Amino acid sequence: MGSWPKDVGILALEIIFPSQYVDQTELEEYDGVAAGKYTIGLGQQKMGFCSDREDINSLCLTVVKRLMERHGIAYSEIGHLEVGTETIIDKSKSVKTVLMQLFEPHGVTDIEGIDTTNACYGGTAALFNAISWVESSAWNGRCALVVAGDIAVYAKGPARPTGGAGAVAMLVGPNAPLVFDRGVRGNYFKHAYDFYKPDLTSEYPVVDGKLSIQCYLDALDNCYQLYCKNVAKKLNTKVNLNYFDVMLFHSPYCKLVQKSLARLALNDFIMTPKENRTKQFPGLENFASTSLSNSYFDRDVEKAFLGYSKEFFDRKTKPTLLIASQIGNMYTSSLYGGLVSLLISKDISELAGNKIGLFSYGSGLASSLFSITVTRDCNEASPLYKLVSNLRHVKPFLQQRQKVAPEKFEAALELRQRNCHKAPYEPTGPTDNFFPGTYYLTKIDEGHRRFYDRIPVASNGHA
Repeated sequence: MGSWPKDVGILALEIIFPSQYVDQTELEEYDGVAAGKYTIGLGQQKMGFCSDREDINSLCLTVVKRLMERHGIAYSEIGHLEVGTETIIDKSKSVKTVLMQLFEPHGVTDIEGIDTTNACYGGTAALFNAISWVESSAWNGRCALVVAGDIAVYAKGPARPTGGAGAVAMLVGPNAPLVFDRGVRGNYFKHAYDFYKPDLTSEYPVVDGKLSIQCYLDALDNCYQLYCKNVAKKLNTKVNLNYFDVMLFHSPYCKLVQKSLARLALNDFIMTPKENRTKQFPGLENFASTSLSNSYFDRDVEKAFLGYSKEFFDRKTKPTLLIASQIGNMYTSSLYGGLVSLLISKDISELAGNKIGLFSYGSGLASSLFSITVTRDCNEASPLYKLVSNLRHVKPFLQQRQKVAPEKFEAALELRQRNCHKAPYEPTGPTDNFFPGTYYLTKIDEGHRRFYDRIPVASNGHA
């Protein structure tokens, strides 16, 4: 136990999302906006949403149970459990304590960790805490379990199409196929009111859209430059877009991700000595005087670097956006939904040995840019093969979802808002369209205590 655990990272992944969605093209027509505003302007195709039968507890119960079943993990193997979420339904009781009802029947109660909250960054904070636990003197040889989940809903208006919902569970431990690089993270934390939830009676946030974009890009600039410095200092290696095989971003909407990759190209341009720019960035000489702080909303700069980085985007980032485009923003689990998208979109031989960059952002604000190295061993007996093969159900589940008309989608959100924090309450939403193995809310009693049931699973135990 005295030695430093080797290759600490992600051993297993599970993702869940709502079984219903609204089509963004149909939502454009229903909202009376220009065709393409949501699908082209935001880069979104479909948006998953929850009925009044689902809450943050049910999402997290479902994703943890499925992870344990699908990977055959014994509950006694978990020594640390932490939940990252901003979907708060109780000001005191953590979601983690609700999840303990899965462990208690197995006699497992000695599990460290609680919830961590700061907008969309909570899942990353929980993940970093889990890694730190495995690498610390507190580690007892067991694995850590990280859950990132949220229900993203907005008041009627321009932000509503950027909603979504889902949860990701990650098993963390040594000898992992997805290894976290040590000592090179770039972090940026700052006070800002770009997005926040001061009204505890509502699920809806207060959003300053323009400020939010500026904060996101400012955080990206700072995290990337610090990451570059840390890698240069630790590994004596120069970082630019060529350093990464894949670049992942937190995705409020897909178009911002494409702009973010272009933003990294702009950073590379600015950090390159002027005498080398013509060779490395042909055709961009006119932007020699551009500064990061004055270019957040400069359309000419944005267009030029979007064009320059298109090949990088198509190769290194586009494969990570499958789930974001089909489900929407999952807040804390958005970044890790992108990781799942990558793992189900490429052949395992293409993934082996990859260097993956990840940018995590949470309003208010908290942000980090870090990296993962994928192991090279990808034979059928390898941990990487097992991890990827256990995600084969994701694409079929996306296809099996039920499309709901925009007016019914709006009615569902109005129902959730009208009954937010109401007690006693009995949900009215149907359960016959839920995926097998889904936990759902059955009632809230007069003491605000919540009760759940589960849709039966197949005889093989897999949902």
